[in-house]
Amino acid sequence: MIMATVLNLEGKKEKEIELPEVFREELRVDLIKKAVLAIQSHRRQPYGVRPYAGMDSSAENWGPGHGVARVPRISTGRRAAIVPQAVGGRRAHPPRVERKYAEKINKKEKRKALRSAIAATARADIVAARGHIFEGELPKIVVDEFEGISRSRDMVEVLNAIGVYQDVIKAKNSKRVRAGKGKMRGRRYKNRKSLLIVVKENKNVNLAARNLSGVDVVKVKDLNAELLAPGTHPGRLTIWTEGAIVHLEEWP
Repeated sequence: MIMATVLNLEGKKEKEIELPEVFREELRVDLIKKAVLAIQSHRRQPYGVRPYAGMDSSAENWGPGHGVARVPRISTGRRAAIVPQAVGGRRAHPPRVERKYAEKINKKEKRKALRSAIAATARADIVAARGHIFEGELPKIVVDEFEGISRSRDMVEVLNAIGVYQDVIKAKNSKRVRAGKGKMRGRRYKNRKSLLIVVKENKNVNLAARNLSGVDVVKVKDLNAELLAPGTHPGRLTIWTEGAIVHLEEWP
């Protein structure tokens, strides 16, 4: 039996509850990585060339007797075209929109990965290894009144009280310019992930958290491995409401 402390909105001990069986799951980094990559692969957008790219040309083969290679050449000169080996010719194996990028994962593996990622949020050594800043013991469980917070000012006060707001500050200060061409494509800046808030019912708590850097809010029924282990690395600093913990007891 593993007991955990439930905190009130002032950061003081309200009571103790028994953690569900899922928090005893073994850490399976390999399955977590597999599940996260499978989720990310379904967001990848197919791309490809126009079907006749490089082939809509007036080039024709001159035939034998000219002392040159028998490749298609444009009608207004000698330059070769169309064939892949020619300068300016078509590509031999261009990307095609028909390609399937989505990766599959077994149902039991996906479930095992999710349970393992949940258990990792209660292990202080794994959470600290991700670089998160927190005070006190893990997991962080708060009363259900937390779900009713709707103002960012009130949210900051509660996060300060339970000892996790410094992690939000760290995420805010991590903002930097992205390397590469993504700077020109609407995603100029990057910043690290901070808290994950898991609730049973979203009663405007997302409104209070949306302006906090790196903070995500999710219903417990919508949890997935990527939210719990961004970048395939388990141990995200997570705040659970008491109702969300109770819901986990119903999991298989």
